[in-house]
Amino acid sequence: MEVRNIAIIAHVDHGKTALTDALMKQTGMAEEGFTMDTNDLEKERGITIYSKNASVFYKDTKINIVDTPGHADFSSEVERVLRSIDSVLLVVDAQEGPMPQTKFVLKKSLELGLKPIVVINKIDKPAARPEEARDMVFELFLDLGADDEQLDFSVVYASGRDGVAKRNLKDEAKDLTPLLDLILEKIPSASSEESTSKPLRAQPFNLAYDNFLGRLAVCRIYEGTIKKGDEVYVKGVKEETRKGKIVKMFTFYGLDRRETEEAGAGDVVMVAGIADIFIGETICANPEQEALPVIEIDEPTISLNFLVNNSPFSGRDGKFVTNSQLRERLEKELEVNVGLKIDFSATDHYKVYGRGELHIAVLLENMRREGYELQVSQPQVIIKEENGKKLEPFEEVIIDVSEEMSGIIIEKLSKRKGIMTEMRPEQGHVRLVFEMPTRGLLGYKPDFVIDTRGEGLLATRVIGFRPHVGEIEKRSVGSMVSMVTGKSSGFSLWGLQERGSLYIGHADEVYEGMVIGNVSKGNDLNVNPTKGKELSNMRASGSDEAIKLTPPLPVTLERGLSIMNEDEYLEITPNSVRLRKQYLSEIERTRQKRKQSK
Repeated sequence: MEVRNIAIIAHVDHGKTALTDALMKQTGMAEEGFTMDTNDLEKERGITIYSKNASVFYKDTKINIVDTPGHADFSSEVERVLRSIDSVLLVVDAQEGPMPQTKFVLKKSLELGLKPIVVINKIDKPAARPEEARDMVFELFLDLGADDEQLDFSVVYASGRDGVAKRNLKDEAKDLTPLLDLILEKIPSASSEESTSKPLRAQPFNLAYDNFLGRLAVCRIYEGTIKKGDEVYVKGVKEETRKGKIVKMFTFYGLDRRETEEAGAGDVVMVAGIADIFIGETICANPEQEALPVIEIDEPTISLNFLVNNSPFSGRDGKFVTNSQLRERLEKELEVNVGLKIDFSATDHYKVYGRGELHIAVLLENMRREGYELQVSQPQVIIKEENGKKLEPFEEVIIDVSEEMSGIIIEKLSKRKGIMTEMRPEQGHVRLVFEMPTRGLLGYKPDFVIDTRGEGLLATRVIGFRPHVGEIEKRSVGSMVSMVTGKSSGFSLWGLQERGSLYIGHADEVYEGMVIGNVSKGNDLNVNPTKGKELSNMRASGSDEAIKLTPPLPVTLERGLSIMNEDEYLEITPNSVRLRKQYLSEIERTRQKRKQSK
């Protein structure tokens, strides 16, 4: 059977997963109601976080499909997948056109010499403009330096939600057959007699885990055949060679994995038996063979410290609370999360390097659901030095807002060292394009939601390291810090809510040093949120005023990472997320300030 290997790539929410689901349903690989986003976090957030493998069978051809994430923070998932496939379906929203992540994934694809098929998706939208979107994609290909062959790309117009596609806009749309036919027509077969006759060479691009089989490697077979029971050699990233044995092997049938005895060049398989296999290594038949090129991943842009939770409320919720358990979990994460880097050299904390706040937030959310308790420090941008100059990461920011809101956006981003490179009115909205340091973006998203009343769209992509821009002016709010331990009282909070926004409500447990809200004046304020009303046996007209509490703004993981100050920790447990000062008592904080001023 012939094999075709494709990845579906796009910006977040442009319809990759819906298109993959529709392909699976049409070819009989899945039932109605099926979705590729199987992870709990993916279902809750409505985005793809982890790349997934599936296959469909059409006209005696097996098409291996990899569904990839669209958010910039998970771009490492896309980078490793692109090396293992032969072409990509570049999905672009017919209304929005190319967005930051579209540029990122397309650039990587073109650099690898792939020839994408462009799918203009969501043509059923009322404001869809498919022909304009096609022209914008062509301009993007030109900007990214595509060669003549790549510029001659094929286009399909589709609606992934309705499961229809057509080559021309005037054609009648029935199902996804035009897209499937185009895949067979334009994408070369991954298997050939020549490649099958060579000695085995395969490379893992994803890892999985099974309670009975241990670590599983998802591999693309480049040359030769692989059989169950084969003795193989594994060449590491640093060219060291070790032996292994294929205990079991699976191929993909739909989203399911089916056990197989043998697989040939071009196919994607899952192998078990090599306990220490890593992404990017080479599995080969003999030790003299040359290793395949290593999978290169872009550098992380932010760092923060992970520490054991030592707050007064530590150990209440979590099952895993010790330093060794935290280290073990982070080491396990490194095996599958290739965009992450961790420095284990310190004994009291672990420095974690990631792609962005969402990348770190998803890791933390998974850990708390597994029963871990920990604290993290404020995310900091990674500063590099080259030729004696300080460099910091910059991002391209694309914002879609209504015209009346554009003024406040431009003003705030300019203060954060953002430089506007483009302003384009589009159907009552305006698209603003900025280039700005990642430092300026950290902590901006909560402000953006408030300024646009939740109606704006903000998307970013890292565009590399550029010279350091110096101090960045951000809106400074102080912290409202509890002086006591106990339960908050509505009476006390009623008096405090005039000073700023509260993060807690009535009868919430607090401890000394816990941050319970912010102060709009910018300085920290020590308060007693547990104080009740003094009672007496005297009655006076008008003194018993009704207490009206503004609903609190609860601290979530992402909000906490955005709003925390440098001298604070975010405490994360299975049931709670709290902000706290690194030094809990006021005396300790004063001593620390004196030390720093000296």
